[in-house]
Amino acid sequence: MSSSSFSLTTTVPGSLALSGDLTFATAAQALESARAELDRSGQTTLDLGGVTHADSAGLATLLALLAHARTRGKTLAVTHTPEGLQALARVSGVENLL
Repeated sequence: MSSSSFSLTTTVPGSLALSGDLTFATAAQALESARAELDRSGQTTLDLGGVTHADSAGLATLLALLAHARTRGKTLAVTHTPEGLQALARVSGVENLL
């Protein structure tokens, strides 16, 4: 099993920063933790500047978080999206959702 890890921090008011790996190994935990934090604290920005590795499961997690916010009547802005994740979104045809 991989030693992949991620963390969530709220160092800037209104922003939830995700760092580490956003991959198949961490996606379920990242989604659950980020949803809970967004619901609890009401952040409006998801900062991906600390994401070091992402795959299709990470992209799915990001899309699920955006949908989660939307179903609660909130707008969640995504910032500092890593180039690899942007490229994956482009080839998947979902870049406009980010």
